Amino acid sequence: MADINIVQEHSLTPKKAREAAQKVAEKLAEEFDLAYEWDGDVLRFERSGVAGELTLSKHKAEMFIKLGFLYGAFAPLIEAKAGEKMKKIFGGVKAA
Repeated sequence: MADINIVQEHSLTPKKAREAAQKVAEKLAEEFDLAYEWDGDVLRFERSGVAGELTLSKHKAEMFIKLGFLYGAFAPLIEAKAGEKMKKIFGGVKAA
């Protein structure tokens, strides 16, 4: 099993951060065939062998992904793709 944790700081309003998180979820769902749903400020996603969540707070978005045994070999690729999407969508802007 492999765990991935990605933290992306941002300076978005809560509404804009949620919209950005929705974009991340849509892109990951399309690319990795994930199902997702919101639970407050936490976006939970899963598929067979993969589960995770994207948690929004005032100045950061944090994604945690737990990979099953078969997906563990793909952890570097998944981490790179997820990190790239987070940085692109949240803008890589450091919060003040």
